[in-house]
Amino acid sequence: MEIITKTSELENYCQQAADFDFITIDTEFLRESTYWPILCLIQAATTDRAVIIDPLENGLDLTPFFELLSNKNIVKVFHAARQDIEIFVKLTGNVPQSTFDTQIAASVCGFGDSISYDNLVRSIVGAQIDKSSRFTDWSARPLTNKQLAYALADVTHLRDIYTHLIEKIQKNNRHTWVQDENLALASKDTYIVRPKDAWKRLKTKVHRPRDLAALKLLAQWREQKAQDKNLPRGRILKDDAIIELAVQRPTSAEKFERLRAVPRGFSRSSATNEIVSLIKQVISLQSDQLPQVAKRNNSPSPKGPIGDLIRVLLKSISEREGVASKILATSSDIDQLVLCDDADVPALKGWRREIFGQKALAIKHGKLALAATPNGIIEIPIDQPTPQKSRN
Repeated sequence: MEIITKTSELENYCQQAADFDFITIDTEFLRESTYWPILCLIQAATTDRAVIIDPLENGLDLTPFFELLSNKNIVKVFHAARQDIEIFVKLTGNVPQSTFDTQIAASVCGFGDSISYDNLVRSIVGAQIDKSSRFTDWSARPLTNKQLAYALADVTHLRDIYTHLIEKIQKNNRHTWVQDENLALASKDTYIVRPKDAWKRLKTKVHRPRDLAALKLLAQWREQKAQDKNLPRGRILKDDAIIELAVQRPTSAEKFERLRAVPRGFSRSSATNEIVSLIKQVISLQSDQLPQVAKRNNSPSPKGPIGDLIRVLLKSISEREGVASKILATSSDIDQLVLCDDADVPALKGWRREIFGQKALAIKHGKLALAATPNGIIEIPIDQPTPQKSRN
């Protein structure tokens, strides 16, 4: 087991890795008590050499590895890549080039939606991963042999998984599908959390413009505080407290104590005055300064028979094509396309539109029927002659 703790060792490894077509990568990090993840370990493997890089080692310069990440000629293979890449974007300011996410690839190769690494290892490699070290403290030193073995397995099995998936993608001519799915991974915007957009991640719907204005301002305040203090959002205020504050809008510290979601004693904190100031700003806004709230749609419910038929179509195509149904279309996608032919949803774009979206619209407009047969659901085009004009 090779552990890299010196810059010269890392330089040597990265020089050798640059001669290969791909390298598998994983990280171990801590985030329970911080906003920004703390990188504790980097695992990397080419086809003939697997190493563990210790970023907590004093004097180790990660620059050679960051340069390897920026090399477009080498595919960087991750599993469930988003959090790993987020760490590198934070450290370098750049997104690794030529990335490949095996979780995404597996979803278009018949392995289901968001399959875990250990399940993929079991399915493709036929091995069983000992997960007992998964939630250990990766910042503690020295690491045990058991921890190191677990960490290294995250990239050694990934080599076989990548090779298997690439062969399957090429055989089924789905390279374009995987490329489309990886576009979000290549965008720096995917990993940058802008405080002004923080309200979008809150799972709530407000129906009054002033409530929405308060929600936006309070969520932005919390996000900025969390980033500045390097604390999890929930350590500042939990989601339900932000939502309750936005709706109730207390204008004095005393009124905070009447709110159920706000922690007891919070009214005595310095944050209370800041929040009250923000709420007073919202209260003072004129009607024409308030954000617009999405209008409730008065069209027939997408949960009705049309939506039901499209969901049957989705299940049928998903099984036939060996693609996870959530990759083709989410429940929200279906709701939106039932209401609007030009809905801005992935199901009506690119390869998804070709194999599912067009047929979903055809069902909606009575141009496609579904029939149940012993061999499964079949699609039947419906001829619709142009209605004749009345002679009257």
